[in-house]
Amino acid sequence: MEKDEKMCCEKQEVHEDLLRIVNETMPEETELYDLAELFKVFGDSTRIRILFVLFEAEVCVCDLAAVLNMTQSAISHQLRILKQNKLVKSRREGKSIFYSLADEHVRTVIAQGREHIEEG
Repeated sequence: MEKDEKMCCEKQEVHEDLLRIVNETMPEETELYDLAELFKVFGDSTRIRILFVLFEAEVCVCDLAAVLNMTQSAISHQLRILKQNKLVKSRREGKSIFYSLADEHVRTVIAQGREHIEEG
């Protein structure tokens, strides 16, 4: 975008047909809020790093702490947020708890995000 390019219309005109389509398809405010909250979770580089590890393998907190060079406590805190937002799931095996991506949607969001930034 040019430095002096204006971000507004030269002529004030409302396109009623377009507004009607938008108003008919716009999600409820609560859904938009929930979506914004979900994307906030992706706004933390530590959580993104955890998701990238889980993109490759199911791991326990010890493994995550080692590979990301962080404390287990810090990892656990971030995993709790990811789990509350249904981005990761866990399963117990003996005394260990293993974490993985919750579903294919999480994998898709990460893959498409990478694709988007690599286009640039």
